[in-house]
Amino acid sequence: MSITFTLEQALALRDKGALLVDARSPDEFSEATIPGAVNVPILDNAERTEVGTLYKQVGKRQARQRGVELVAPKIPSMVKQVSSLQAGTSQPVVVFCWRGGMRSLALTQFLELAGIPARQLAGGHKGFRRHVLDFFEHGEWGRFLVFRGLTGVGKTYYLHRLAEQGYPVIDLEGLANHRGSAFGNLGLPPQPKQKMFESLLWDELRKIPCDGYVLAEGESRHIGRVALPVRIYKALQVETSIWLNASLDVRVKNILDDYPAVDQLKEEFTRPICALKDKLGKKTVNHYLQLLDESNWQQLVSELMVNYYDPLYLHTLPERRIEVDLQPEQTVMERIQSAVAEVLGRSPEAGL
Repeated sequence: MSITFTLEQALALRDKGALLVDARSPDEFSEATIPGAVNVPILDNAERTEVGTLYKQVGKRQARQRGVELVAPKIPSMVKQVSSLQAGTSQPVVVFCWRGGMRSLALTQFLELAGIPARQLAGGHKGFRRHVLDFFEHGEWGRFLVFRGLTGVGKTYYLHRLAEQGYPVIDLEGLANHRGSAFGNLGLPPQPKQKMFESLLWDELRKIPCDGYVLAEGESRHIGRVALPVRIYKALQVETSIWLNASLDVRVKNILDDYPAVDQLKEEFTRPICALKDKLGKKTVNHYLQLLDESNWQQLVSELMVNYYDPLYLHTLPERRIEVDLQPEQTVMERIQSAVAEVLGRSPEAGL
């Protein structure tokens, strides 16, 4: 019986709850992996470097022998870790490394010898990466219905509410761990690397049937340090936009709610404020730094919106848009749903 799976087989099993195990080093894993995979490294970062250097400078046989010496003491703990992670599913474990080589083969065989059904992913992560890139270049997906509006209107908040009601939604800023502004990463976990962001985005987009649609927030090409694939960015520009309107007071409140514990993040606001010097001038930036020093968050956020963010967003106000006022709150979801239906060319009663 073959102990390898194709990528298609592995992804189908993953969707059924199978455990995917990345046998590469922690550094490789942190760069990118198959979404949902766990890291059980055969070699740590230093060991991988040591074996790789030996391979290049001395030879394949000596490198393999050193690899065995390093891996052998870890086998029981690796098997125990995978066994614990696999609890609750009868699906075989799928193991991969960079190209479907010795690392994933070794761990697959260790697991099989221990009585844990396991299969090696043919082509490894390299094959998966090619699959993702091909998807963004040639793949097909449904329509993007895009929410836009001035900073602080609550685009992400309303998208999440629609998702709770069963609407298909992709939270691009959530995938990027960034709020999409100069202050967007404050208080959030580190952003994924570009390759990982693309993998996470692929994992969401593949669920959208070609005759379906998905709701998303309008973004610039870059969300913090990661960039949207070109075809995805272009897809965000196609449909009529749903433009959300809210008063300045409401938007300021939303922003302050979105940045909890601002006083603890105070020092982290200094650098992005200083970065606005070229656009707003030294005098204005010094004024903002003074407001920051005084913890005058209300005025600081309000002035940043009026003087910086609003002109930026209004400059790109889409001609084709359906505007939705977010007050009164009691009926706002019905009005947003009607706007979605209008873009789709359906009656509001038609549902999702």
